[in-house]
Amino acid sequence: MSDKSVADDHSGEIEECLEDIDDFLGRLQNYPDLVIAQSLRIHLAALLRAMVDNRLCSREDVREFVLALEQDALGVGET
Repeated sequence: MSDKSVADDHSGEIEECLEDIDDFLGRLQNYPDLVIAQSLRIHLAALLRAMVDNRLCSREDVREFVLALEQDALGVGET
């Protein structure tokens, strides 16, 4: 489930999905950003858990994904 291999295999789908998510988030403007972030966190956690339960990825894949997400969110490694 490495970010690079997923992006390489599904770049067009990822772009289209990101556009759909942007459109959807635009409809949630009446909610505070913190409420949207918490709701997305709950949803993402459930999605990742379902992927592990259905053996679509491993627990280690999820750990790596969450670490990369944390680094992206906090700007770790950026200059």
